[in-house]
Amino acid sequence: MKKVIVVDYGSQYSRLITRRIRENEVYAEVAFPDDEVDLSNVAAVVLSGGPRSVYEEGAPGFPRWLESFEGKVLAICYGMQLVVKEYGGEVIRGREEYGRTIVELSEDPIFEDIPKKVSVWMSHGDEVAKLPEGFHPIAVSETGVIAGATDGKKYWLLQFHPEVHHTEYGDKIISNFLFKVCGLERNWRIEDLVEEKVKQVKETIGEEKAIIALSGGVDSSVTAVLVHRAIGKRLVCVFVDHGLLRKNEREEVEEVFRAHFDMNLVVVDARKRFLEKLKGVTDPETKRKIIGEEFIRVFEEEARKHGVRFLVQGTIYSDVIESAASGKTTAKIKSHHNVGGLPEKMDLKLVEPVRDLFKDEVRRVGEYLGIPERILRRHPFPGPGLAVRILGEVTEEKLAILREADHIFVETLRKHGYYDKVWQAFAVLLPVRSVGVKGDSRVYEYVIALRAVNSVEGMTADWSRLPHELLDEAARRITREVKGVGRVVYDITSKPPATIEWE
Repeated sequence: MKKVIVVDYGSQYSRLITRRIRENEVYAEVAFPDDEVDLSNVAAVVLSGGPRSVYEEGAPGFPRWLESFEGKVLAICYGMQLVVKEYGGEVIRGREEYGRTIVELSEDPIFEDIPKKVSVWMSHGDEVAKLPEGFHPIAVSETGVIAGATDGKKYWLLQFHPEVHHTEYGDKIISNFLFKVCGLERNWRIEDLVEEKVKQVKETIGEEKAIIALSGGVDSSVTAVLVHRAIGKRLVCVFVDHGLLRKNEREEVEEVFRAHFDMNLVVVDARKRFLEKLKGVTDPETKRKIIGEEFIRVFEEEARKHGVRFLVQGTIYSDVIESAASGKTTAKIKSHHNVGGLPEKMDLKLVEPVRDLFKDEVRRVGEYLGIPERILRRHPFPGPGLAVRILGEVTEEKLAILREADHIFVETLRKHGYYDKVWQAFAVLLPVRSVGVKGDSRVYEYVIALRAVNSVEGMTADWSRLPHELLDEAARRITREVKGVGRVVYDITSKPPATIEWE
């Protein structure tokens, strides 16, 4: 099976490029610039973007094997600038372009069946001032920057990011590169991915037992069913009630996974244990690390009870790259409890079968495995739970307030048919109080922020334009039914510049 290698130069979008290629039923995987790659079945290469300048000291260069590679190469952003520099062109610190930009396209196979002017997503500070000999421009931005070029033989260069959702016809550009430029065939399906993952799990765990942190969310649920398919009852599913869950979550998990899947489910009540550890803690990174370490300690205790050596986790790629665990040059955004929040020393060996998949790919795997829609369509929920939706110290009082407010918001979305129209929606408890009036008396109560976003893979997100009537109903119910809340606000910030979660 022919495959595409995506060379990761530290871009937030490297695995997103991989995902876009896979959507076209062509197999793709990521490699780093200093990795050795067997070129025998590599049909094409993509050089990703990255946060550095090609002229910085220590900036990564071409992989050693690229010069001998005889196939086609798509170079994006940093990748484009690197090709230009290596072949004698000129890259300068120029006009910064971030966000949406209009580009004018010339005739080329990579732009076949695409309008001459499109809106694309830019993210660069350097620009190409002069192309190498033998290259010619095929796209120019409205500010006059060379946005695309090719030598017509090996290299196709793009300054913008076709892999992100915000670039018009981005999927078509990638599809044209694969099929029009490279002449590839569709030869990879989600079924192949599942069978490959099952095989890998069997080879890794062998005849031993494994333990998984089952939260009932999409990622851990799909991971559990996938690993259960590989090793059956030798998988011990542990649900930890750390007191940071959504309303009725524990009951729902017990009902679904015991009745529907007949899994070996163990429920651990660790509410007091986690709250004690979080007492007095306000820093979000510290919270995440405390929760991550305590999770591992709980699992280590359960593992010893069951004679287990392997810890299975539902880590997905957006967790990895936001925790700066995907490459040497990736910028750290925040630690996820199951990535950057893991303790340095563990008694368990990690198994993370969906680590290289995005949320929508995980859902597709779940559909193939027969997981019910009510599980697969649940909104994403952070591993640290409500602890990172309470800004400041976590207390039982605040948890009770937030749990009820969040439940009301989700219930209102479902009532009006909007739950499945947004990618993620939740409530946040702010560390401030606001003056209000209830029953002709002055009150000084907490503020709840509501957040709803639309996204595809979680790497970028736009705030959801919910109807005012829906927001009004949610706000009135929260201030009326949740004791201690006097004001409700709605977050209209997209990602970037914000993250989806507040912490």
